[in-house]
Amino acid sequence: MLLYAITDRSIAPSGDLLLQASSLIRAGVDWLQIREKDLADGVLFAALKMLVPESRRFGVPLLLNGRPDLAAAAGAAGVHLPSDGLPVSRVREEFPSPFMIVRSCHRVEEILEAAAQGADAVTLGPVFPTPSKAAFGEPMGLEAFAAACARSPVPVFALGGVDPSSLAALAAAGASGAAAIRLFCTMTHPLEDVPALRNLAAPAALDG
Repeated sequence: MLLYAITDRSIAPSGDLLLQASSLIRAGVDWLQIREKDLADGVLFAALKMLVPESRRFGVPLLLNGRPDLAAAAGAAGVHLPSDGLPVSRVREEFPSPFMIVRSCHRVEEILEAAAQGADAVTLGPVFPTPSKAAFGEPMGLEAFAAACARSPVPVFALGGVDPSSLAALAAAGASGAAAIRLFCTMTHPLEDVPALRNLAAPAALDG
């Protein structure tokens, strides 16, 4: 199962975006999204330009939240589109493959629409309770998540309340990966913590 880290420098031990992102890349996450919505375009672009060579060196696709134009201009691998962001079809038309498009989804119908419009993968959630996703209502739970994965034509990354204890169950439910902010951004020793997470992500049987 892939580990998809999403940055938030406000909760990083260092408080530094470049240090946080570089540490996660070197520690072995599979994908990394830069999600710093408060930063000005120029600052985001400069950060991406500094991180892209390292991400390529370590084989970690680097994605930017919401801004395919900045991502492409900086040479990043792709974009993560919020559920209320730009239409996937429009982004795909302007930025053909291999530029990656990941769409945030909350229902299986959104997954099917995103896939039909050219998304490479989706995040789906919230799977479990989490304060940052409370606006989207009650979490969908593992059973509904598994049902959505079974119908999805593209890889599905679990999002929302993901913690080390849930990784194996998510893998068993059909998740292609686990996407999270707090799980990764609060790490104090990424070089040790990321491999430990990977060991926990072996599929476990679902109850029932």
